[in-house]
Amino acid sequence: MNMSVRTKFTLGILFFFVIILVMFVFSAIQLNKLSKRTGSILTENHVSVVYAREMSEALTKIDHELICSFINSKKPDNASISKALMLFSNSLNVEKNNITEVGEDKLVSVIESDFKEYSNALASYLKDERVAVSVTLLQNKYIELDQQLMRLSQMNEKAIELKTSAAKVTAKKALTQMAVLGTFCFLIAVSFTYSFSSYFNERFTQLYGGIKEIVSSNYGQRLHFEGRDEFFEIASVFNEMAESLTKSNQYIQSVTLKSDEKEINLPELQELKVALMKIRAIEAEVATLISKYEST
Repeated sequence: MNMSVRTKFTLGILFFFVIILVMFVFSAIQLNKLSKRTGSILTENHVSVVYAREMSEALTKIDHELICSFINSKKPDNASISKALMLFSNSLNVEKNNITEVGEDKLVSVIESDFKEYSNALASYLKDERVAVSVTLLQNKYIELDQQLMRLSQMNEKAIELKTSAAKVTAKKALTQMAVLGTFCFLIAVSFTYSFSSYFNERFTQLYGGIKEIVSSNYGQRLHFEGRDEFFEIASVFNEMAESLTKSNQYIQSVTLKSDEKEINLPELQELKVALMKIRAIEAEVATLISKYEST
């Protein structure tokens, strides 16, 4: 398929654009994957750790209030205890909808069951007489429930570590793939640039050399370009010009030789004028062709 120089140049620009687009799309895909992995860590496991900490803090606040009130033989602050129970219940309900790890659902069920037992025991303690046995029972239930919350937090912290390690592996893999693809695209671009520039340099060098030969009155110079593009057209016109100059030069030499021998006649002078006019016409045609391609 024969293409013009303009078409080849346009395709070359499009080729570089495609390389840039491929690198951009591949980078966007890899960054999106990495973003999803890190995002899941924040939206899933990290919030579970936060919920476990909130429940533990609420539970510790209740236990602290009970112990202080028992030691000081005063009535516990029911408002503070109710607020802490509400905070624990809200965090537990949110955590129930954020189950992400294997076994986490069973652990949350155990925490929910222990919390109900603790709440019932706490309600009975606040309602009836406060004796040491009741406080000890609540303390034991507090310790058991706090241990379950610690297990929940550790489970999600471990998951964060594993997912972070997986994200690091994904990032290294993506970096390697991007490096390989970038190197491949770079080599293709360098190869294309070299062949593209060599194509034009070779033809411009030949054309420049041919013009210098013509200027040096070497009318036997010819250009031979493969293909059917603008360089082929220029070479055809150049060769026609060189052929006409060769014939005209030969004719002028023969007429000059006759003039030295004083055998020139009027028709030959007329033919000499025609030859000179052809040379000028060829020069004008070449100038028009060159200006045409300069304007494009």
